[in-house]
Amino acid sequence: MIHKFILISPEVEDFACEILIDADATFYELHRIIQQTCGYAEDQLTSFFLCNENWEKEREIVLEDMGQTPADEDIYVMRETRLGDMLEEERQHIAYVFDPLEERVLLLELSEIIFGKNQTSPVCSRRHGNAPQQSLDADEMPEKPHVQKTEELDENFYGSEGFDSEEFDPEGFEISDGNPYA
Repeated sequence: MIHKFILISPEVEDFACEILIDADATFYELHRIIQQTCGYAEDQLTSFFLCNENWEKEREIVLEDMGQTPADEDIYVMRETRLGDMLEEERQHIAYVFDPLEERVLLLELSEIIFGKNQTSPVCSRRHGNAPQQSLDADEMPEKPHVQKTEELDENFYGSEGFDSEEFDPEGFEISDGNPYA
């Protein structure tokens, strides 16, 4: 069975490519073909995120297990995780984090599952445009719109200086009384 992915960049409008890869291949093999197709050096810690239909990250597949995950949480490592074990239906979304420091991603959609055929090695079957640069210089970094600049804040931003603890309602913030078993 072959998985056909469409890969795009939210940064570069005219970049798109199509990747064909066997369903028995690992996420590491998908990572390698993306690196080759985009001309990226392999010295970055990258990861995949399986996403829901709104591109919200749900499950991470890491390049290396850094041992920083809680013991009760499953770790999925690219070299050990097969595509077919995680991807079962068309239109599934994946985010490929290629620049972890700036949280820059490429977006993949499993556009088609081709049954009854195999792919001996992953290939980029079609490509249009140039991939975004792997890492950006400080002056090229995109401004993050969700961060409010401090010079726009005035003295009234934080409210009054007086704080009355009687006015604080912990129930409004879903804060418990400290009993973890309540």
